[in-house]
Amino acid sequence: MKSPTLMALAYGLLGMPLAMSALPVYVQIPAYYTTQLGLPLASTGLVLFFARLLDTVQDPLLGRMIDRHQHHIALWLVAAAALLAAAFFGLWLPPVFAVGSGLLMWLGLMLVLAYSAHSLLNIAYLSWGARLSQSGHSDTGQTSLLGAAAWREGLSLTGLILASLIPSFILQQKTSQVNLALNNYAIGFAVLLALSLASLLLYAPKWRAQASSTSPNLRVVLSNPLFRRLLPIYFINSLSVSIPATLALFFINDRIQAPQLSGYFLALYFITGAIGLPLWIKLAKRYGCVAAWKLGMLLAILSFVGCSFLSSGDVGAYFLICAAAGLALGADLALPPVLLAEIIPAEQPAASYYGFWTLLGKLALAISGLGLPLLALLQYQPGQASHSASLVLLYAAVPCVLKLIALRLLHRYPS
Repeated sequence: MKSPTLMALAYGLLGMPLAMSALPVYVQIPAYYTTQLGLPLASTGLVLFFARLLDTVQDPLLGRMIDRHQHHIALWLVAAAALLAAAFFGLWLPPVFAVGSGLLMWLGLMLVLAYSAHSLLNIAYLSWGARLSQSGHSDTGQTSLLGAAAWREGLSLTGLILASLIPSFILQQKTSQVNLALNNYAIGFAVLLALSLASLLLYAPKWRAQASSTSPNLRVVLSNPLFRRLLPIYFINSLSVSIPATLALFFINDRIQAPQLSGYFLALYFITGAIGLPLWIKLAKRYGCVAAWKLGMLLAILSFVGCSFLSSGDVGAYFLICAAAGLALGADLALPPVLLAEIIPAEQPAASYYGFWTLLGKLALAISGLGLPLLALLQYQPGQASHSASLVLLYAAVPCVLKLIALRLLHRYPS
């Protein structure tokens, strides 16, 4: 019999490249295309919004497709991984002929390809993990849902740390060396993605096609009362996380005025998230996922309140805030998927649930992209600290209000 721990590790490995590809798209690419490649802030924000909106609409459809073609899951995953690797390369290395509006069109195309491939991989991956604790087979019966989530999110945070540091180091090199370094980075990502997918397909607990008594559609999914109650909590909380994620590099560059430390700030955020992950798992096992998530939300609110008082040069204070906010991140990553998995009936298709679930996460990201044209309306421009007060409002104050609303709703959720 295979070791349950090793099987959970084989399952969790894919979380690393999925996270590595998510961070640039959501955090680094907006600043890269506006600051490094010279695109206007407002038009870049609109491209992000519409690309994310398209990504939002397609997620439930992808979930239904996975449920209907469960026996061919390996082929879908391989195709999606190949497309994701190509889009990752294209995002970091646009062709030389793409300038002005052409660069905007290239950005939009690469975002759509990256979002589609990432969504297909992620929905199937989460659905795979949701069934680990429900399987009665001996090779998976001892693999707990929380254990699998811990491996997945822990390795995801490792991927986020790598994605925080590597591009930051690359973009600080001489201009003549940047393209070669980004090329090597994209190739390394493709290799890691291929190895992680092979680990999932060959050594993780097997994907088990499910004979469902219900057709995989949104009516079935939304008939679940606990799912309907969980959705607004997840959406509002996701929005509170997505807004600062989109604006983080702008805040570091123009409010803290320490762009050379951006990679370290992001890395610390994800490192503390990884360190704290076992703590949230332990708290969830002892007190329940709802109670542990409430504590994580409170910690996040306290952290971002502190951002409102920072100004130029407050590097030490921002490091502390990143550490505390990163610790709270572990709760947001690990606990909501477990709550969702617990309320999916064994006879219903999991991927349809996750398709709708990820739709709300993507919708939150799409809305957060509108923060860029809003900042432009408020006269903020990247590289100019004179109007950073509006940046503080969107980066710190608005997420705290949203987090408080989500916390209130979670307090009413049955534990």
